[in-house]
Amino acid sequence: MPKLDRLARSVPDARDIADNLAARGIKLQLGTSIHDPTDPIGKLFFNILATFAEFEADLIRMRTREGMAVARAKGKLRGKKPKLSERQQQELRRMYDTGEYSISDLAEVFSISRPTVYRTLGRQAAVA
Repeated sequence: MPKLDRLARSVPDARDIADNLAARGIKLQLGTSIHDPTDPIGKLFFNILATFAEFEADLIRMRTREGMAVARAKGKLRGKKPKLSERQQQELRRMYDTGEYSISDLAEVFSISRPTVYRTLGRQAAVA
């Protein structure tokens, strides 16, 4: 295991994994170091590494949330753009309302998937 933060999400989770491995007589290798979880110094070192790994993961989550909040405030985080233009969406709705076209027909005509047709119709209904 090259990095401890890939092994567990939290210190208690890492501790449970280490205890399980120790019960099976397995030693843990992190990078080039081999740690014996039954040895007091190995246990201490493992707990320190797990604490730093959890701290690093928490920092990454915090920075990601902050970055997304800034992007959202600037209007940059809006999600994926619709596959169809506004005019195409209106035409799809018009064709659907005639009752002459099935969902599959509309998907084929507009070269989109059936779920995209349903989403487009749902957005059109929400706007109306």
